Amino acid sequence: MKQKLGILTLGCPRNLADSETLAGRLNFKGYSIVDNIQEAQVAIVNTCAFIEEAKRESIDAILDLIELKKQGRLKKIIVYGCLAQRYKNLKQQLPEVDAFVGALGLNHESKRYALTPKHYAYLKICEGCVNNCSYCVIPKIKGKLESLSEKSIIEKVRRLNQEKISELNIIGQDITGFGMDSSGGSQLTGILKKIISNAPDIGWIRLLYLNPQRLSSELLDLVASHKQVCKYIDLPIQHINNRILKLMNRRPTKDKIISLIKKIRKTIPGVYLRTSIIVGFPSETEKEFNELLEFIKEVKFDRLGAFIYSREEDTPAYNFKIQLSKKVKEQRFDIVMSTQQKIAAELNSKSLGSTVFVLVEEKNDGAYIGRLQGDAPEVDGTVFINTKKALKIGEFVRVKITDTLEYDLVGDLVQ
Repeated sequence: MKQKLGILTLGCPRNLADSETLAGRLNFKGYSIVDNIQEAQVAIVNTCAFIEEAKRESIDAILDLIELKKQGRLKKIIVYGCLAQRYKNLKQQLPEVDAFVGALGLNHESKRYALTPKHYAYLKICEGCVNNCSYCVIPKIKGKLESLSEKSIIEKVRRLNQEKISELNIIGQDITGFGMDSSGGSQLTGILKKIISNAPDIGWIRLLYLNPQRLSSELLDLVASHKQVCKYIDLPIQHINNRILKLMNRRPTKDKIISLIKKIRKTIPGVYLRTSIIVGFPSETEKEFNELLEFIKEVKFDRLGAFIYSREEDTPAYNFKIQLSKKVKEQRFDIVMSTQQKIAAELNSKSLGSTVFVLVEEKNDGAYIGRLQGDAPEVDGTVFINTKKALKIGEFVRVKITDTLEYDLVGDLVQ
């Protein structure tokens, strides 16, 4: 009888892609993959260790599994991924865990066991990072940049095209670094052209995490000109004050970021611009924080994620002298999020009365929920669709917007 195996994935979509790789390999070896970890005999928890909050979540998840094992409901626990890679002494602290497995490297095989809904998928084209930001522990965990081979990428894309998924999300720690390990320069535009030509039946192709330092005119032109590629630019700037950017080891200066944003909006009319920022970085003054806040108000990003600076050992910023208090960091985070909430509501209100193209995501309590091409899975907003017609999950429909919320939209199906 096949052993039942459950995988709990924490953290980012990159971890989810790793879990799909792992599940594919273990399923091939004869394990039966179950959706509910409570039904499993063997549990794998794919951990995140990027910031303090993620580490706590990982430890809490492990402790919950240990409790299930004590009750006799689990036979084995395997801790996999970033936490195991980063901390080598966990076995002493968590003796109930049967194995700790760090990074397995990129999956060059085309097989995957889908853990996402059937209508979309993630494709990780590179692992590791070349940026060495002073606050970030990823290079310590993931190592040097490694790009997936073109052959492997095309095989995976062709398989996903055959599966008739609606949306393909291209991911990596920084996908603009793709190819730099072999050629010294970004090869993202070239591989994207090949992905497009091998995915004629995939409706949307989305790019996630584009470092402003290497966002080329050629790539922007491709996004603008190709219908399949979502008009969605995920551009983490982290801050806007030049002194803080230098301390963070982020290359683009304020002037370059401003001119790049103008260029993006000019090249791709109607683009959805997403960013992420860090508040409470060591020595960030109130004046520098206010400079960031004013910039956010002025630019009006369509989507914005904010992080409270997390002091991580083995990073240069850990030893920076002026560390801000938790209270100050949380206050600044709250101010940014309430500011962005108003901006998002204002931008959404402009959609009232318009007709938009929506990907149907799920049916919940009799109502259909979808996403715009400006909404990445799991992280951005949704569209609530009013209709009595039966819709298929994964189909594209037209919806007329009748109401707007802070982050979400409501509309009627256009027959």
